[in-house]
Amino acid sequence: MNVLKFAILFALFPMTVFAQPNQEKVQQAAEMFMTAFNAKDYARIEKGFNAEMSAAITSEKLKKFLDETHTELGKIVKLGAPNFVAPTVAAFPAEFERGKMELLIALDAQGKIGGLRIAPQTPKQKNTSRNRTKLALPFRGEWFVVWGGETVQQNQHQDAPNQRFAFDILKVGENGKTYKTDGKTNGDYYAFGQEIIAPADGVVTYAVDGVHDNVPGEMNRVFVAGNLVIIKHAEGEYSLFAHFKQNSIRVKVGDKVTKGQTIGLCGNSGNSSEAHLHYQFQNTPFFADEASMKVFFEKLNVRREGKAESKIDYSPVKGDFVSN
Repeated sequence: MNVLKFAILFALFPMTVFAQPNQEKVQQAAEMFMTAFNAKDYARIEKGFNAEMSAAITSEKLKKFLDETHTELGKIVKLGAPNFVAPTVAAFPAEFERGKMELLIALDAQGKIGGLRIAPQTPKQKNTSRNRTKLALPFRGEWFVVWGGETVQQNQHQDAPNQRFAFDILKVGENGKTYKTDGKTNGDYYAFGQEIIAPADGVVTYAVDGVHDNVPGEMNRVFVAGNLVIIKHAEGEYSLFAHFKQNSIRVKVGDKVTKGQTIGLCGNSGNSSEAHLHYQFQNTPFFADEASMKVFFEKLNVRREGKAESKIDYSPVKGDFVSN
């Protein structure tokens, strides 16, 4: 039997993408699968499924698929280091007795298996492309880049392939803080309620508006992106904005937007501990592995360590104060 005939077992359960990956649970799930698969203890694998998975595949179908995999490939000899394509979704290089495959495991919020796939390994190349669309900063006034750049030290998103070049940007007051008094309410933060604008012309392809704003210091790990807008600027070029204020988004799917148009207000929804903007540029309308592209803004002002200068075709980094 050709292994390609049974490479894909079922579609992945939709996963959130901005939460910090629970790598240990995913690793444990993969190791459990390997042990149970090698022992042909399929009931143990099935016990780890969530309700959607259990409804999607019967015990008979699961047994047939795994038995065929055994016949074709033998036991799993070892699993390689995982590649996390989303916070709770990882692809493991899997060395079988008679071939090399890829084991993909996806967990839901309760740690149950919501997606599983065994497929031939495909080489992955990092997306090193950049934007062609001429972009302005997606806000008015001066904001502070708390995460941005190409290194892990500059940018916590570097460990997440689908967010690799993303920015987290907030506002800082003359007091040197991101809030005016004690920071206990969202309205106390300088960024909260500030207008977020389209960095270039485009069409809205995705919008979410109903997620509540968090109490500062708390985070919503269920709707991790919070209120969200995605704009298509050109073929293969999309802007993604996350964490808008609840009920503040002023555009809907299909709307044409122009550069500088207000699309919503900065908020503190989703996996966010204080009001800020998460912005990234990507080559698909989805949170795909390695979709994130490095962003260069056409013209902006940069202030850093007391020195201010105008820059052309510049990609901000952690520590920059930036404005149009």
